[in-house]
Amino acid sequence: MSSELYHIKQQFVLGAYKTLINSTLPDPNLPTYTPTLLYQARAHIALNEPESALKLLPTDSDNVTVKAAASLARYVSASQSAKEESINVSLEELRDLAVEIEGDDGEVDDSEKALVRVLAATAFARAGEVEEALETLGVDTEDLEAVSVIVQIYLSINRPDLAKKQFERSKRWAEDDLLLQLIESTIGLVTGKDGYTNTNSFYIEQLGNPSLSSPHLLTARGVTRILRNEIQEAKSDLDESLEQQKGDSEATAALVVAGGLGALKKPETEELWT
Repeated sequence: MSSELYHIKQQFVLGAYKTLINSTLPDPNLPTYTPTLLYQARAHIALNEPESALKLLPTDSDNVTVKAAASLARYVSASQSAKEESINVSLEELRDLAVEIEGDDGEVDDSEKALVRVLAATAFARAGEVEEALETLGVDTEDLEAVSVIVQIYLSINRPDLAKKQFERSKRWAEDDLLLQLIESTIGLVTGKDGYTNTNSFYIEQLGNPSLSSPHLLTARGVTRILRNEIQEAKSDLDESLEQQKGDSEATAALVVAGGLGALKKPETEELWT
């Protein structure tokens, strides 16, 4: 992986979505073009901007990962407007792609197959089809991004024990990857392991990177600090997060909690709540 693409991946993994989508795409003839395009499209989707993702993605591409990203964007767009028929069409497109990559004749490499599964499973999980999402990813996968999605699914259904098993399993074959550290920190945030020490240290380390601007990380550290009873420090993180990404629902919800614990005056907290 080139250093440029590694940096793009790092921005995506750590939630620096706005920085990522504002970066310049490489020349279409370069091998980094399609992976960068996909990271930018996925960043738009993560920011609930599916239409912006669709504008980026070519409609005539034969690349299965580009097709899967477009289908995911269409699913998110349809979900936002509660268009049931369009939701079902998008989910069927992703199911077809997941089947297609299993029967290909070698034209699709393993990394592309893994990404198609991740994109499809993301939509299935959002649609409440948890079993289908897990089956699509494969709980014995050796793709770290797939493991990350599996962990998120297990945590969302209150099964931190299974999330931990996935993490411990992945440590046997995954390198000491940034995503692996993020998975561990996410589990720690939910379980409260060691008083959130490891989770807090991870966010402090990543936010110390001067080339990274991530309101997502600031919100996560703010939540961690609330749990550590560092209320004023949490407020500072959440205020900064909302400056970078105004109106973000997660940061606002966390700030309401911090406000209720004494970081804000009661009228200020009530104003946020309403």
